[in-house]
Amino acid sequence: MRLINFLGMGVTAVVLAGCVAPTAMQAPVSPVAPAAPAAPTTLDAASRQVARNVINSEMQNRLPGVNVSPYTDCVVNNATTAELIDLAQASRAGVSGTADSVASIVSRPATSQCIASAAQTA
Repeated sequence: MRLINFLGMGVTAVVLAGCVAPTAMQAPVSPVAPAAPAAPTTLDAASRQVARNVINSEMQNRLPGVNVSPYTDCVVNNATTAELIDLAQASRAGVSGTADSVASIVSRPATSQCIASAAQTA
């Protein structure tokens, strides 16, 4: 009886030993540098000023002879950070089409209400 138990345990050990396969060790992976610089997600003071200048010039094109500073403030305050970054980058790159971007911000209800309030006080 002991011999059968001993043989049974031996067979079990041999079977289980066959289940364990050696695994290859992988070398540590070094971080890969990004191919292109990531798009900025924060707006620095210089970019904010460039975006403000772009918006101000677009507003002056549409409303010549009018003090558009309060209207520009409304547009800047209702634009997203991404939109202001896009306006600043487009201006620095010399890309036209900033008028469409400014117009889309002006068409928002909150921006239109702000501009209407600023127009009443002017």
